[in-house]
Amino acid sequence: MSKITTELLLERAVPRSTRLRKIETLNLSKLQLKTGDLDPRLFSRLRHLQKLDLSDNLLDKFPNSLTLPDLRVLNCNNNKLEDVTALKQFPLLEELTYENNVYLTLNDDYKVMFLLQNLRLLNGKDITKLANHVRRVNSNKLTSKVTAHWKKFFSDQLPEKYTAEQVKSIKKKFLKSVQTNVVYGPSSLSEFTRWRVKMIAEEFLANSLGLELNSDTESEEKTDENEEESTESPREAAEEVAPVGDFSSYISNVLFPGIQQLLSVHIYDPLVTVTPSKRKRNRSKSSPGNKRSKTQANTEEEAEEDVSAEPLHFLQCHSKGNSREDFKTQLWSCVFEPVLDSGARKDPIVSSSRTVATCGGESVCLIDCETGTVLKKYKVATEEFFSVAWTTLTMVISDSRKKAHNILAAAGRRGIVKLIHVAADFCYGEIKAHKKPIATVCFSPTQETHLFTASYDKRIVLWDIGIPDCDYNFKASQLLVLETASIPLRIALVPTCPEQYLLAGCEDGCFAWNIKLDKGQKSRPFEAIFQFPGEESLTTSHRVDGLAFLNDDVVVSKSSKPGCIYLWSWSKSFDAKGKGCQRTMSAVILAELEWSTTDMSYLTLSTCPAKEYMFCGDEKGSVWMYNLSTYTTSWGSSKGKRSEQRISPTQILTWPELRVNGEQPHEILVNNVVADPAFTYLVVLTSVNITAIWKKS
Repeated sequence: MSKITTELLLERAVPRSTRLRKIETLNLSKLQLKTGDLDPRLFSRLRHLQKLDLSDNLLDKFPNSLTLPDLRVLNCNNNKLEDVTALKQFPLLEELTYENNVYLTLNDDYKVMFLLQNLRLLNGKDITKLANHVRRVNSNKLTSKVTAHWKKFFSDQLPEKYTAEQVKSIKKKFLKSVQTNVVYGPSSLSEFTRWRVKMIAEEFLANSLGLELNSDTESEEKTDENEEESTESPREAAEEVAPVGDFSSYISNVLFPGIQQLLSVHIYDPLVTVTPSKRKRNRSKSSPGNKRSKTQANTEEEAEEDVSAEPLHFLQCHSKGNSREDFKTQLWSCVFEPVLDSGARKDPIVSSSRTVATCGGESVCLIDCETGTVLKKYKVATEEFFSVAWTTLTMVISDSRKKAHNILAAAGRRGIVKLIHVAADFCYGEIKAHKKPIATVCFSPTQETHLFTASYDKRIVLWDIGIPDCDYNFKASQLLVLETASIPLRIALVPTCPEQYLLAGCEDGCFAWNIKLDKGQKSRPFEAIFQFPGEESLTTSHRVDGLAFLNDDVVVSKSSKPGCIYLWSWSKSFDAKGKGCQRTMSAVILAELEWSTTDMSYLTLSTCPAKEYMFCGDEKGSVWMYNLSTYTTSWGSSKGKRSEQRISPTQILTWPELRVNGEQPHEILVNNVVADPAFTYLVVLTSVNITAIWKKS
């Protein structure tokens, strides 16, 4: 039974009414409404409704025949809308808001601007000038391109006398070709451009050539989209392409006024740089009751001297709306920029880059760890970024020479991967990878264009992001889908065979997949689930929210079981010769690390393989560091035995006495901590919008 009745509509009218046809303002917010609850027969009686509030519901789309001929103001904030084209049934709409619908993008903004000719305000902003540009300049330009494409490639293909089959064939080929090859504007608007090009092409065929449109056009479009399953920029270069360094002004003045703030990567100074009032020298700590041998004690003392670290910078650079009062934005992921042979920002004293990419809230920042300078900041107002990853692509530059460039992928709550050419200050494209949030992303170490995305939709997808040409046209394609039993939280490729096996820490355990692409199966279940001590079956599995390789064989995984971090052997645990999928395998435990007793989840860990260190933050702002180099040799031997006692941290970096605006932040959780490959810098991401940078002294 529908939640909406005549009595409810009369009661929720503002003011209350006795007749449906008299209602002009209606508030249906916070009713948990789904699309099926919007009954067109009932709504058709609201002939004079002008203002409708549907905010804070569960709508994923609008029915196509609500019949509200006088609707002027519509609020759809905080729903689950995936498409806006059904809004064209409200031609008199003047004000529209649909903020916090995570699946809607900039492309949808442009669609409603075109479809609703009377729209003045979109999400509280006056879009009159931009909408006129979209409806006139944009349409005229695309129309001329569509016409030129027909004349150049298809006008000679249709004979004077043609059959119905010939007409159907030529229409299908033309619609597919024109959507692929006609390009205008930035890649981030390629979905809108493709949508408009298809519409214009259909009108061109129907009006100019007298070819009636068939009824299965929509199904053809869906088929084409399923073939690609990605967001791409067309193959042919645009006629108008801006110089990279001047892209923001190009968008503003020529193509799409008003969107440069959503695309630009700009120089940004940190809002807060804090120096601790007292700097405590952090020495190694061992737990009470843990007896150490003389040899172990000497080893730890040597390690202590080797890793003495001092706090260098504390930055607040992910604030929402650049607010100095924002100490709530959670910071989630950071990764150091790879070193290029030339042009890299690096300290000549060390062998690794000192530039780190961090993400949290609506922004991604690039930070120079030595100076504490925020070099660049990329911002999307409707996004919450959860993960970033680097790759190095060999691209063809304007004079046909090839050159290596670092590309940053960033993803989060909206399920969209942003691709950023950092040196050019340019986000050149996006991939609509999932309909639910992306928890983490990582690139293959051997295939520079292969990107894995792990999502809350319980899928891990392998993409080929392609290589952009000199005009930033690129094509992304989906290569593989890994089905998971629960939400994947962390992923890691096996170092000895990164093109064959992938590990994932999920909400209900640790799983492995065969990812070899020469296998015919494009969608695959997991091949193995690893069982840990205390887990007698799948029903007793623990959440694995930390996962990384310490070296080619040793895996470090963290469980939601309080204080539980295991080191285990991949080669001794995984039976590659076994047959069948979804096999349960016992993890061969090498050691257990002493860590905090908190049961708080999602405080992830990381490793520095070159130095054989492991790092993990806790619920008190501290960083636990473990030098495991003295253990790995014995673990690697054929007779390697499990360490009987828990391994204590080599050192714990405690959060310094830190005051911001005269107050000390409370409840500081360390969500992530990452060292550069040479272990010169340690970057700590917190739950209070503070990035802490430590340096080994």
